[in-house]
Amino acid sequence: MAEADGGSGRVRVDRSEGFGERLLGVLLDRAHEMPPQLIAPLIAEEVAIVGGREVSILLQDYEQLMLVPLRGRRLRVGEPQPIDASPAGTAFLRAAAVEVAQPDGVRMYLPLLDGSDQVGVLALTLDTVDDDDRRLLRRLAGLVADILVTKNGYTDEFFRARRLSPMSTAAEIQWSLLPPLTMSTPQVEVAGILEPAYQVAGDSFDYALNGDILHVAVIDAMGHGLDAAVMATVAIGAYRHSRHSGIALAETYAFMDTAIADHDVVQQLKGPTTLPVGFGGEQPRISEQLLQRGDRVLFFTDGLVEEHLAGGEQFGEEQLIEIVTRVGRAEVGVRSMVRALSHTLKRERGGATSDDATLFLVEWRGGSADHLATASWDDGRSIPPGAAGSSRDQDPIA
Repeated sequence: MAEADGGSGRVRVDRSEGFGERLLGVLLDRAHEMPPQLIAPLIAEEVAIVGGREVSILLQDYEQLMLVPLRGRRLRVGEPQPIDASPAGTAFLRAAAVEVAQPDGVRMYLPLLDGSDQVGVLALTLDTVDDDDRRLLRRLAGLVADILVTKNGYTDEFFRARRLSPMSTAAEIQWSLLPPLTMSTPQVEVAGILEPAYQVAGDSFDYALNGDILHVAVIDAMGHGLDAAVMATVAIGAYRHSRHSGIALAETYAFMDTAIADHDVVQQLKGPTTLPVGFGGEQPRISEQLLQRGDRVLFFTDGLVEEHLAGGEQFGEEQLIEIVTRVGRAEVGVRSMVRALSHTLKRERGGATSDDATLFLVEWRGGSADHLATASWDDGRSIPPGAAGSSRDQDPIA
């Protein structure tokens, strides 16, 4: 709360520490140096302070089919929960809390959001739930998600929890390259998925939102196994280097072409337009498409449409278009649509995935994010000028 100091021209701000700040502050202060294995018991302790119990941290598996429990001291470890048929999965897909009444209280499922990327779900039980609980636990879940993502770089435990099947070396390389699978802003939303999740080798994607420009690259390296994974790694590295350097799109193609050619490409592929990078193609042909708000663009690699049984016809683009249209009517969000589309297409192809198959979906929203840079109270009022300074050392406000 801020109030004017009569006659002095200074603003006094109530800077006393409230219960919520203390609760989140303890987690934030300790997390900087805390080893990954102690994050779980600290979270359980924090939840216990607000009367919660039976804490579970559920992480999305690599196939995006299940939410699997993270093991840790004081955590409740049960069976993996299907994303498509569980309260935890509903919270995950909708990015919103779900409450389930139980004989001994209320089971809460809170999405773990790192930015707009879904990490998993925090589950806990309370005797009763009110709006103060909901607000505080929502913020606690956001902080927990950020900590999990940060600590993921220091440990293998989160990777092991998410892996429900053996993963090839090539697939591990590809997963380590990927940006967050989803991003959602007022301007644009994106979501991607790789399959087969545990055996993917040459497919990858990358993106970056710089100002009002979304940069997107979808990579399909020829071949299989480690050779394809290494080639994709070189391609992504060259693409990122070009993007970081501010190189134009045509020059980016040329830079990637040189990087791949210098690596070890010995077979030429035929292309209807510009040659794939690595073959010294001519000046690339740049196409433009004006998007309206709500328009979606689907990028995919050839493994999606060229799959076929021995001696049979390829899956083909016509079937792909039919399924995209059908799934698009049923799924609202970009993230849920790309996930449902991938799983539906795999079923329609008879579960066959002899080649990598990547989907990347972009929705142009065309909104503005400027309002997110204005700090405001819960009632919508802006924080008063000078509120960030000390009530004792506040300079006069002009």
